[in-house]
Amino acid sequence: MRLGELLKKLDIVEASADMDTDIRSVCYDSRKLEPGGLFVAVRGFQSDGHDYIAEALAKGAACIICERRPGAEAQHVLVPDSRKALASVSAAWFGYPAEKLKLVGVTGTNGKTTVTSLLKQVIEVCSNEKTGLIGTNGNMIGARKLEAERTTPESYELQELFAEMVREGCKYAVMEVSSHALALSRVYGVEFEVGVFTNLTPEHLDFHASMEEYANVKSLLFKNSRMSAINIDDGRAPAMAGSAAGRVFTFAVNDSAADLVGKSIKLHSDRVDFCALTIGRISRFVLRIPGMFSVYNALAVISAAMLLGFDIECITDTLSGCGGIRGRAEVVPTGRDFTVLIDYAHTPDALENITASVRGFAQGRVVTLFGCGGDRDRRKRPLMGAVAARNSDFVVVTSDNPRTEEPGAIISEILAGMVGTDTPFRVIENRREAICWALENALPGDVLILAGKGHEEYQILGRDKIHFDEREVVAEYFSLEGYTPEQTPL
Repeated sequence: MRLGELLKKLDIVEASADMDTDIRSVCYDSRKLEPGGLFVAVRGFQSDGHDYIAEALAKGAACIICERRPGAEAQHVLVPDSRKALASVSAAWFGYPAEKLKLVGVTGTNGKTTVTSLLKQVIEVCSNEKTGLIGTNGNMIGARKLEAERTTPESYELQELFAEMVREGCKYAVMEVSSHALALSRVYGVEFEVGVFTNLTPEHLDFHASMEEYANVKSLLFKNSRMSAINIDDGRAPAMAGSAAGRVFTFAVNDSAADLVGKSIKLHSDRVDFCALTIGRISRFVLRIPGMFSVYNALAVISAAMLLGFDIECITDTLSGCGGIRGRAEVVPTGRDFTVLIDYAHTPDALENITASVRGFAQGRVVTLFGCGGDRDRRKRPLMGAVAARNSDFVVVTSDNPRTEEPGAIISEILAGMVGTDTPFRVIENRREAICWALENALPGDVLILAGKGHEEYQILGRDKIHFDEREVVAEYFSLEGYTPEQTPL
Protein backbone atom coordinates (compact mmCIF):
# COMPACT_ATOMS: atom_id res chain seq x y z
CA MET A 1 0.00 0.00 0.00
CA ARG A 2 1.23 3.50 -0.81
CA LEU A 3 2.39 5.55 2.15
CA GLY A 4 0.14 8.43 1.09
CA GLU A 5 -2.92 6.19 1.31
CA LEU A 6 -2.06 5.23 4.88
CA LEU A 7 -1.55 8.84 5.92
CA LYS A 8 -4.58 10.49 4.33
CA LYS A 9 -6.43 10.93 7.67
CA LEU A 10 -3.33 11.75 9.68
CA ASP A 11 -2.48 15.04 11.37
CA ILE A 12 1.06 15.69 10.08
CA VAL A 13 3.57 18.24 11.40
CA GLU A 14 6.18 17.60 8.69
CA ALA A 15 7.12 14.81 6.31
CA SER A 16 10.40 13.98 4.61
CA ALA A 17 9.03 10.77 3.13
CA ASP A 18 8.04 10.01 -0.46
CA MET A 19 4.27 9.47 -0.40
CA ASP A 20 4.59 6.89 -3.20
CA THR A 21 6.74 4.62 -1.02
CA ASP A 22 5.39 1.07 -1.00
CA ILE A 23 4.62 -0.03 2.55
CA ARG A 24 4.62 -3.78 3.16
CA SER A 25 3.50 -3.84 6.80
CA VAL A 26 2.70 -1.65 9.81
CA CYS A 27 4.46 -2.23 13.12
CA TYR A 28 4.96 -0.52 16.50
CA ASP A 29 7.27 -3.20 17.98
CA SER A 30 10.75 -3.05 16.44
CA ARG A 31 11.32 -6.74 17.30
CA LYS A 32 8.54 -7.73 14.88
CA LEU A 33 9.46 -5.31 12.09
CA GLU A 34 9.88 -6.71 8.58
CA PRO A 35 11.84 -5.07 5.73
CA GLY A 36 9.73 -2.49 3.93
CA GLY A 37 7.53 -1.94 6.97
CA LEU A 38 6.23 1.30 8.44
CA PHE A 39 7.47 1.72 12.02
CA VAL A 40 5.35 3.81 14.40
CA ALA A 41 7.38 4.98 17.41
CA VAL A 42 4.98 4.93 20.37
CA ARG A 43 5.82 6.21 23.83
CA GLY A 44 5.11 3.48 26.39
CA PHE A 45 5.26 3.26 30.19
CA GLN A 46 8.31 1.02 30.33
CA SER A 47 9.96 1.91 27.02
CA ASP A 48 9.81 4.54 24.30
CA GLY A 49 9.54 3.48 20.68
CA HIS A 50 11.70 6.44 19.70
CA ASP A 51 14.63 4.68 21.37
CA TYR A 52 14.28 1.84 18.84
CA ILE A 53 14.19 3.86 15.63
CA ALA A 54 17.82 2.99 14.80
CA GLU A 55 17.02 -0.71 15.25
CA ALA A 56 13.96 -0.36 13.02
CA LEU A 57 16.01 1.33 10.30
CA ALA A 58 18.69 -1.37 10.53
CA LYS A 59 15.95 -3.97 9.96
CA GLY A 60 14.86 -2.19 6.78
CA ALA A 61 12.01 0.09 7.87
CA ALA A 62 10.72 1.99 4.83
CA CYS A 63 9.48 4.94 6.90
CA ILE A 64 9.22 6.10 10.51
CA ILE A 65 6.24 7.83 12.12
CA CYS A 66 7.42 9.68 15.21
CA GLU A 67 6.89 12.63 17.53
CA ARG A 68 10.49 13.85 17.32
CA ARG A 69 12.89 13.86 14.39
CA PRO A 70 15.03 10.73 14.17
CA GLY A 71 18.75 11.28 14.67
CA ALA A 72 19.68 9.35 11.53
CA GLU A 73 18.83 10.23 7.94
CA ALA A 74 15.55 8.48 7.36
CA GLN A 75 12.23 8.86 5.64
CA HIS A 76 10.00 10.04 8.43
CA VAL A 77 6.63 11.60 9.19
CA LEU A 78 6.45 13.85 12.23
CA VAL A 79 3.14 13.80 14.12
CA PRO A 80 1.88 15.43 17.34
CA ASP A 81 0.63 12.11 18.77
CA SER A 82 2.03 8.80 17.58
CA ARG A 83 -0.62 6.77 19.43
CA LYS A 84 -3.36 8.47 17.43
CA ALA A 85 -1.22 8.03 14.33
CA LEU A 86 -0.96 4.29 14.97
CA ALA A 87 -4.75 4.04 15.31
CA SER A 88 -5.32 6.01 12.10
CA VAL A 89 -2.71 4.15 10.05
CA SER A 90 -3.89 0.76 11.35
CA ALA A 91 -7.49 1.50 10.32
CA ALA A 92 -6.30 2.48 6.84
CA TRP A 93 -4.05 -0.59 6.56
CA PHE A 94 -6.98 -2.94 7.20
CA GLY A 95 -9.40 -1.00 5.00
CA TYR A 96 -11.39 0.77 7.73
CA PRO A 97 -13.17 -2.41 8.91
CA ALA A 98 -14.97 -0.70 11.82
CA GLU A 99 -17.03 1.23 9.28
CA LYS A 100 -18.46 -2.09 8.06
CA LEU A 101 -19.70 -3.12 11.51
CA LYS A 102 -22.40 -1.82 13.82
CA LEU A 103 -20.30 -1.34 16.94
CA VAL A 104 -21.52 -1.17 20.53
CA GLY A 105 -19.00 0.06 23.11
CA VAL A 106 -19.58 -0.53 26.82
CA THR A 107 -17.66 1.41 29.45
CA GLY A 108 -17.83 1.75 33.23
CA THR A 109 -16.03 0.38 36.26
CA ASN A 110 -18.19 -2.72 36.77
CA GLY A 111 -20.51 -4.76 34.57
CA LYS A 112 -18.76 -4.41 31.21
CA THR A 113 -18.09 -8.12 30.73
CA THR A 114 -21.59 -9.22 31.68
CA VAL A 115 -23.28 -6.54 29.56
CA THR A 116 -21.21 -7.27 26.45
CA SER A 117 -21.61 -11.04 26.80
CA LEU A 118 -25.39 -10.82 27.21
CA LEU A 119 -25.77 -8.20 24.49
CA LYS A 120 -23.90 -10.39 22.01
CA GLN A 121 -26.40 -13.18 22.64
CA VAL A 122 -29.37 -10.81 22.26
CA ILE A 123 -28.04 -9.35 19.00
CA GLU A 124 -27.37 -12.75 17.46
CA VAL A 125 -30.83 -14.07 18.30
CA CYS A 126 -32.78 -10.92 17.42
CA SER A 127 -30.87 -10.08 14.22
CA ASN A 128 -29.85 -13.59 13.14
CA GLU A 129 -26.44 -12.10 12.30
CA LYS A 130 -22.98 -13.23 13.36
CA THR A 131 -21.61 -10.90 16.05
CA GLY A 132 -18.10 -10.23 17.33
CA LEU A 133 -17.13 -9.70 20.97
CA ILE A 134 -14.05 -8.01 22.44
CA GLY A 135 -13.55 -8.11 26.18
CA THR A 136 -11.95 -9.29 29.38
CA ASN A 137 -13.12 -12.91 29.16
CA GLY A 138 -11.77 -13.23 25.63
CA ASN A 139 -12.58 -12.21 22.07
CA MET A 140 -15.14 -13.99 19.93
CA ILE A 141 -16.10 -14.12 16.27
CA GLY A 142 -19.50 -15.71 16.31
CA ALA A 143 -19.01 -18.93 18.26
CA ARG A 144 -15.22 -19.00 17.78
CA LYS A 145 -13.25 -17.86 20.80
CA LEU A 146 -9.87 -16.15 20.71
CA GLU A 147 -7.63 -15.35 23.65
CA ALA A 148 -7.33 -11.76 24.90
CA GLU A 149 -4.45 -10.15 26.77
CA ARG A 150 -6.15 -6.80 27.37
CA THR A 151 -9.72 -5.67 27.87
CA THR A 152 -9.30 -3.48 24.78
CA PRO A 153 -6.43 -4.44 22.43
CA GLU A 154 -3.83 -1.98 21.11
CA SER A 155 -5.17 -0.10 18.09
CA TYR A 156 -3.33 -2.20 15.47
CA GLU A 157 -4.59 -5.49 16.94
CA LEU A 158 -8.05 -3.99 17.38
CA GLN A 159 -8.30 -3.02 13.70
CA GLU A 160 -6.91 -6.44 12.73
CA LEU A 161 -9.63 -8.06 14.83
CA PHE A 162 -12.33 -5.89 13.24
CA ALA A 163 -11.04 -6.91 9.80
CA GLU A 164 -11.18 -10.60 10.76
CA MET A 165 -14.76 -10.15 11.99
CA VAL A 166 -15.75 -8.55 8.69
CA ARG A 167 -14.08 -11.32 6.67
CA GLU A 168 -15.98 -13.94 8.65
CA GLY A 169 -19.33 -12.28 8.07
CA CYS A 170 -19.99 -10.32 11.26
CA LYS A 171 -22.43 -7.44 10.95
CA TYR A 172 -22.25 -6.38 14.59
CA ALA A 173 -19.52 -6.22 17.22
CA VAL A 174 -19.80 -5.56 20.96
CA MET A 175 -16.75 -4.47 22.93
CA GLU A 176 -15.65 -3.45 26.38
CA VAL A 177 -13.98 -0.04 26.22
CA SER A 178 -11.60 0.46 29.12
CA SER A 179 -10.41 3.82 30.40
CA HIS A 180 -6.87 2.84 29.41
CA ALA A 181 -8.04 2.25 25.84
CA LEU A 182 -9.67 5.67 25.72
CA ALA A 183 -6.76 7.48 27.35
CA LEU A 184 -4.17 5.73 25.17
CA SER A 185 -6.11 6.27 21.92
CA ARG A 186 -6.61 2.58 21.17
CA VAL A 187 -10.12 3.33 19.90
CA TYR A 188 -9.17 6.69 18.35
CA GLY A 189 -11.16 7.28 15.16
CA VAL A 190 -13.61 4.44 15.85
CA GLU A 191 -17.28 5.40 15.48
CA PHE A 192 -19.74 3.50 17.67
CA GLU A 193 -23.37 2.94 16.83
CA VAL A 194 -24.18 2.77 20.57
CA GLY A 195 -22.12 3.67 23.63
CA VAL A 196 -23.19 2.26 27.00
CA PHE A 197 -22.33 3.61 30.47
CA THR A 198 -22.76 1.21 33.40
CA ASN A 199 -21.33 3.01 36.46
CA LEU A 200 -18.21 4.68 37.83
CA THR A 201 -16.53 3.92 41.15
CA PRO A 202 -12.90 4.37 42.27
CA GLU A 203 -10.57 2.24 40.15
CA HIS A 204 -7.33 2.71 38.19
CA LEU A 205 -6.45 5.75 40.28
CA ASP A 206 -2.83 4.67 39.97
CA PHE A 207 -3.25 5.56 36.28
CA HIS A 208 -5.74 8.43 36.43
CA ALA A 209 -4.89 11.38 38.67
CA SER A 210 -8.41 11.72 40.08
CA MET A 211 -12.00 10.55 39.75
CA GLU A 212 -12.69 13.64 37.66
CA GLU A 213 -9.99 12.65 35.18
CA TYR A 214 -11.23 9.07 35.21
CA ALA A 215 -14.77 10.25 34.41
CA ASN A 216 -13.58 12.64 31.70
CA VAL A 217 -11.68 9.84 29.99
CA LYS A 218 -14.70 7.54 30.14
CA SER A 219 -16.88 10.25 28.62
CA LEU A 220 -14.77 10.20 25.42
CA LEU A 221 -16.71 7.11 24.32
CA PHE A 222 -19.94 9.08 24.05
CA LYS A 223 -18.36 11.80 21.92
CA ASN A 224 -17.83 9.08 19.33
CA SER A 225 -21.19 7.31 19.64
CA ARG A 226 -24.21 7.97 17.44
CA MET A 227 -26.49 6.92 20.33
CA SER A 228 -25.80 6.52 24.06
CA ALA A 229 -27.41 4.41 26.79
CA ILE A 230 -26.62 5.87 30.22
CA ASN A 231 -27.35 4.73 33.78
CA ILE A 232 -28.63 7.94 35.37
CA ASP A 233 -28.69 6.43 38.87
CA ASP A 234 -24.92 6.89 38.81
CA GLY A 235 -23.56 10.24 39.98
CA ARG A 236 -21.22 10.53 36.98
CA ALA A 237 -24.05 10.20 34.46
CA PRO A 238 -24.25 13.97 33.74
CA ALA A 239 -20.62 13.97 32.57
CA MET A 240 -21.36 11.09 30.20
CA ALA A 241 -24.61 12.54 28.88
CA GLY A 242 -23.00 15.98 28.52
CA SER A 243 -20.38 14.52 26.20
CA ALA A 244 -22.82 12.57 24.04
CA ALA A 245 -22.78 13.52 20.38
CA GLY A 246 -26.12 11.94 19.49
CA ARG A 247 -29.31 10.61 21.02
CA VAL A 248 -29.20 9.81 24.76
CA PHE A 249 -31.36 6.99 26.13
CA THR A 250 -31.39 6.68 29.92
CA PHE A 251 -32.03 3.75 32.25
CA ALA A 252 -32.37 3.55 36.03
CA VAL A 253 -33.92 1.84 39.00
CA ASN A 254 -34.27 4.82 41.34
CA ASP A 255 -35.01 7.63 38.86
CA SER A 256 -38.48 7.32 37.35
CA ALA A 257 -37.66 10.01 34.80
CA ALA A 258 -35.42 7.57 32.91
CA ASP A 259 -36.47 6.26 29.51
CA LEU A 260 -36.28 2.71 30.88
CA VAL A 261 -36.96 1.99 34.55
CA GLY A 262 -36.60 -1.24 36.52
CA LYS A 263 -39.48 -1.85 38.92
CA SER A 264 -41.08 -4.67 40.97
CA ILE A 265 -37.65 -6.20 41.47
CA LYS A 266 -37.40 -9.65 43.04
CA LEU A 267 -34.00 -10.97 44.04
CA HIS A 268 -33.42 -14.72 44.27
CA SER A 269 -30.40 -16.87 45.01
CA ASP A 270 -30.03 -17.86 41.34
CA ARG A 271 -31.73 -15.06 39.38
CA VAL A 272 -33.43 -11.68 39.34
CA ASP A 273 -36.81 -10.87 37.87
CA PHE A 274 -38.22 -7.41 37.37
CA CYS A 275 -40.44 -5.21 35.25
CA ALA A 276 -38.90 -2.86 32.72
CA LEU A 277 -41.06 0.21 32.14
CA THR A 278 -40.71 2.31 29.04
CA ILE A 279 -43.16 4.64 27.32
CA GLY A 280 -46.40 2.76 26.73
CA ARG A 281 -44.93 -0.63 27.64
CA ILE A 282 -44.27 -2.88 30.64
CA SER A 283 -42.21 -6.05 30.13
CA ARG A 284 -41.29 -8.73 32.64
CA PHE A 285 -37.67 -9.88 32.57
CA VAL A 286 -35.80 -12.75 34.17
CA LEU A 287 -31.99 -12.94 34.23
CA ARG A 288 -30.33 -16.01 35.70
CA ILE A 289 -27.56 -14.13 37.48
CA PRO A 290 -28.28 -13.12 41.09
CA GLY A 291 -27.79 -9.68 42.64
CA MET A 292 -29.13 -6.16 42.32
CA PHE A 293 -26.24 -5.33 40.03
CA SER A 294 -27.71 -7.85 37.59
CA VAL A 295 -30.81 -5.67 37.25
CA TYR A 296 -28.64 -2.75 36.16
CA ASN A 297 -26.68 -4.96 33.77
CA ALA A 298 -29.93 -6.23 32.26
CA LEU A 299 -31.27 -2.67 31.86
CA ALA A 300 -28.05 -1.72 30.07
CA VAL A 301 -28.47 -4.64 27.67
CA ILE A 302 -32.15 -3.87 27.05
CA SER A 303 -31.38 -0.18 26.42
CA ALA A 304 -28.63 -0.92 23.89
CA ALA A 305 -30.74 -3.54 22.14
CA MET A 306 -33.67 -1.15 21.88
CA LEU A 307 -31.43 1.54 20.41
CA LEU A 308 -30.30 -0.99 17.82
CA GLY A 309 -33.95 -1.40 16.88
CA PHE A 310 -34.68 -4.88 18.21
CA ASP A 311 -38.14 -5.97 19.31
CA ILE A 312 -38.70 -5.91 23.07
CA GLU A 313 -40.31 -9.34 23.06
CA CYS A 314 -37.26 -10.87 21.40
CA ILE A 315 -35.01 -9.12 23.93
CA THR A 316 -37.16 -10.44 26.79
CA ASP A 317 -37.18 -14.02 25.55
CA THR A 318 -33.44 -14.05 24.80
CA LEU A 319 -32.38 -12.63 28.16
CA SER A 320 -34.58 -15.13 29.98
CA GLY A 321 -32.73 -17.94 28.23
CA CYS A 322 -29.23 -16.63 28.90
CA GLY A 323 -27.11 -18.50 31.41
CA GLY A 324 -24.55 -17.05 33.78
CA ILE A 325 -21.28 -15.45 32.71
CA ARG A 326 -18.00 -17.16 33.58
CA GLY A 327 -16.48 -15.61 36.68
CA ARG A 328 -19.46 -13.38 37.44
CA ALA A 329 -21.46 -14.72 40.42
CA GLU A 330 -20.62 -18.15 39.01
CA VAL A 331 -21.82 -21.10 41.08
CA VAL A 332 -19.25 -23.91 41.25
CA PRO A 333 -20.88 -27.35 41.52
CA THR A 334 -19.69 -29.22 44.61
CA GLY A 335 -22.52 -31.56 45.57
CA ARG A 336 -22.17 -30.32 49.15
CA ASP A 337 -24.57 -28.57 51.51
CA PHE A 338 -22.88 -25.18 51.05
CA THR A 339 -22.41 -22.93 48.01
CA VAL A 340 -19.22 -21.79 46.34
CA LEU A 341 -19.36 -18.65 44.16
CA ILE A 342 -16.57 -17.32 41.96
CA ASP A 343 -16.75 -13.62 41.20
CA TYR A 344 -14.32 -11.17 39.55
CA ALA A 345 -14.96 -8.50 42.21
CA HIS A 346 -11.64 -6.67 42.49
CA THR A 347 -12.82 -3.18 43.42
CA PRO A 348 -14.51 -2.00 46.64
CA ASP A 349 -17.78 -1.37 44.82
CA ALA A 350 -17.79 -4.75 43.08
CA LEU A 351 -16.99 -6.52 46.36
CA GLU A 352 -19.80 -4.57 48.04
CA ASN A 353 -22.19 -5.68 45.30
CA ILE A 354 -21.45 -9.38 45.44
CA THR A 355 -21.25 -9.64 49.25
CA ALA A 356 -24.45 -7.63 49.74
CA SER A 357 -26.23 -9.78 47.13
CA VAL A 358 -25.14 -12.99 48.80
CA ARG A 359 -26.19 -11.61 52.18
CA GLY A 360 -29.70 -11.36 50.77
CA PHE A 361 -30.09 -15.08 50.12
CA ALA A 362 -27.49 -16.96 52.20
CA GLN A 363 -29.09 -19.38 54.65
CA GLY A 364 -25.86 -19.74 56.60
CA ARG A 365 -22.81 -17.52 56.81
CA VAL A 366 -21.27 -15.31 54.14
CA VAL A 367 -17.59 -16.23 53.92
CA THR A 368 -15.47 -13.99 51.69
CA LEU A 369 -12.05 -15.04 50.42
CA PHE A 370 -10.10 -12.38 48.55
CA GLY A 371 -6.82 -10.53 48.03
CA CYS A 372 -5.68 -7.49 46.05
CA GLY A 373 -3.49 -7.22 42.98
CA GLY A 374 0.10 -6.06 43.24
CA ASP A 375 1.54 -3.12 41.26
CA ARG A 376 -1.96 -1.62 41.18
CA ASP A 377 -3.83 1.11 43.06
CA ARG A 378 -2.90 0.62 46.73
CA ARG A 379 -5.62 2.95 48.00
CA LYS A 380 -8.37 0.42 47.39
CA ARG A 381 -6.80 -2.30 49.58
CA PRO A 382 -8.00 -1.09 53.01
CA LEU A 383 -11.33 -0.13 51.43
CA MET A 384 -11.83 -3.70 50.25
CA GLY A 385 -10.83 -4.99 53.69
CA ALA A 386 -13.49 -2.79 55.25
CA VAL A 387 -16.17 -3.92 52.77
CA ALA A 388 -15.39 -7.59 53.31
CA ALA A 389 -15.47 -7.22 57.10
CA ARG A 390 -18.72 -5.24 57.03
CA ASN A 391 -20.64 -7.65 54.79
CA SER A 392 -19.19 -11.03 55.79
CA ASP A 393 -19.47 -13.36 58.74
CA PHE A 394 -15.91 -14.53 58.16
CA VAL A 395 -13.09 -13.31 55.93
CA VAL A 396 -10.14 -15.22 54.51
CA VAL A 397 -7.44 -12.79 53.34
CA THR A 398 -5.04 -14.21 50.78
CA SER A 399 -3.14 -13.34 47.58
CA ASP A 400 -4.56 -12.33 44.22
CA ASN A 401 -1.97 -11.46 41.56
CA PRO A 402 0.84 -10.06 43.73
CA ARG A 403 3.08 -9.43 40.70
CA THR A 404 6.32 -7.85 41.88
CA GLU A 405 5.05 -6.82 45.34
CA GLU A 406 5.47 -8.86 48.50
CA PRO A 407 2.15 -10.67 49.13
CA GLY A 408 2.50 -10.09 52.87
CA ALA A 409 2.80 -6.33 52.37
CA ILE A 410 -0.39 -6.28 50.27
CA ILE A 411 -2.22 -8.31 52.90
CA SER A 412 -1.09 -5.89 55.63
CA GLU A 413 -2.68 -3.00 53.74
CA ILE A 414 -5.93 -4.98 53.39
CA LEU A 415 -5.96 -5.76 57.11
CA ALA A 416 -5.59 -2.05 57.92
CA GLY A 417 -9.15 -1.61 56.67
CA MET A 418 -10.43 -4.31 59.02
CA VAL A 419 -9.05 -2.75 62.20
CA GLY A 420 -11.80 -2.09 64.74
CA THR A 421 -14.24 -4.61 63.27
CA ASP A 422 -15.52 -7.68 65.09
CA THR A 423 -15.56 -9.87 61.99
CA PRO A 424 -13.33 -12.91 62.50
CA PHE A 425 -10.74 -13.53 59.81
CA ARG A 426 -7.82 -15.73 58.88
CA VAL A 427 -4.76 -14.90 56.79
CA ILE A 428 -3.44 -17.62 54.46
CA GLU A 429 -1.04 -16.14 51.93
CA ASN A 430 -1.05 -19.06 49.47
CA ARG A 431 -4.34 -18.81 47.59
CA ARG A 432 -4.66 -22.53 46.86
CA GLU A 433 -4.15 -23.35 50.55
CA ALA A 434 -6.59 -20.61 51.51
CA ILE A 435 -9.32 -22.04 49.27
CA CYS A 436 -8.79 -25.56 50.56
CA TRP A 437 -8.90 -24.36 54.17
CA ALA A 438 -12.14 -22.45 53.53
CA LEU A 439 -13.71 -25.51 51.87
CA GLU A 440 -12.61 -27.74 54.74
CA ASN A 441 -14.18 -25.43 57.29
CA ALA A 442 -17.41 -24.54 55.49
CA LEU A 443 -20.65 -25.29 57.32
CA PRO A 444 -24.11 -26.25 55.99
CA GLY A 445 -25.88 -23.28 54.37
CA ASP A 446 -22.69 -21.20 54.01
CA VAL A 447 -21.94 -19.27 50.85
CA LEU A 448 -18.21 -19.08 50.15
CA ILE A 449 -17.29 -16.23 47.80
CA LEU A 450 -13.97 -16.61 45.99
CA ALA A 451 -13.50 -12.99 44.92
CA GLY A 452 -11.04 -11.30 42.61
CA LYS A 453 -9.97 -13.91 40.07
CA GLY A 454 -13.26 -14.54 38.27
CA HIS A 455 -12.65 -15.79 34.73
CA GLU A 456 -8.85 -15.75 35.15
CA GLU A 457 -7.06 -19.07 34.88
CA TYR A 458 -3.71 -17.85 36.15
CA GLN A 459 -1.84 -16.12 38.94
CA ILE A 460 0.94 -13.61 38.39
CA LEU A 461 3.73 -14.22 40.88
CA GLY A 462 6.66 -11.87 40.34
CA ARG A 463 6.86 -11.66 36.55
CA ASP A 464 5.73 -15.25 36.02
CA LYS A 465 2.21 -16.21 35.01
CA ILE A 466 1.31 -19.65 36.37
CA HIS A 467 -1.79 -21.72 35.64
CA PHE A 468 -4.36 -21.31 38.40
CA ASP A 469 -8.07 -21.99 37.90
CA GLU A 470 -10.20 -21.80 41.04
CA ARG A 471 -12.74 -24.22 39.56
CA GLU A 472 -10.00 -26.80 39.27
CA VAL A 473 -8.81 -26.11 42.82
CA VAL A 474 -12.34 -26.75 44.14
CA ALA A 475 -12.79 -29.88 42.00
CA GLU A 476 -9.40 -31.27 43.01
CA TYR A 477 -10.17 -30.67 46.68
CA PHE A 478 -13.34 -32.74 46.53
CA SER A 479 -11.79 -35.48 44.39
CA LEU A 480 -9.09 -36.40 46.93
CA GLU A 481 -9.69 -40.08 47.54
CA GLY A 482 -10.55 -40.99 51.09
CA TYR A 483 -10.38 -37.37 52.20
CA THR A 484 -12.57 -36.79 55.26
CA PRO A 485 -11.80 -33.34 56.61
CA GLU A 486 -12.15 -32.59 60.28
CA GLN A 487 -14.38 -29.58 60.44
CA THR A 488 -13.01 -26.73 62.47
CA PRO A 489 -15.59 -23.96 62.86
CA LEU A 490 -14.39 -20.73 61.32
